[in-house]
Amino acid sequence: MPLDIAKFNSAYTDARGRVRRDGADVAAEQARLLELIPDDAAEDDLRWAKTLIASLAKSPAPPREYSELYHEAGRIQAAAYQVQGTVEEQIEALATARRMIWEIADRADRDEAPHIRAMTRSMEHVEDGLRNPLWPADDQPGQDS
Repeated sequence: MPLDIAKFNSAYTDARGRVRRDGADVAAEQARLLELIPDDAAEDDLRWAKTLIASLAKSPAPPREYSELYHEAGRIQAAAYQVQGTVEEQIEALATARRMIWEIADRADRDEAPHIRAMTRSMEHVEDGLRNPLWPADDQPGQDS
């Protein structure tokens, strides 16, 4: 009988949550997961499952601490989304904010710069949507005809 990957993955996710969030006993959770592996599991499935089971004992990485440059870029991004006005004014606000965020990223640490630049992707999509709407301006979704 092959390993039920979906069932095992779900059980692992639940076990990881109990260990990390609730402080459950790691050895007990690992034993419970081992019971889900059939004796005739494929070698690859067995290796994968045992790797996950062993990972329960590892402490999670601490949450990433971002620099003030990252937070500054986040404030610029948030402010750009709040701009009300004409489409042209909204586009200008987004474009200006994206340029400012890229300048901040240029000053950031090498490891953090890509995360700062990534903030501009959604802004670029919004700007593109403002420049090239998917529907005519007089036929916006949510408007009653």
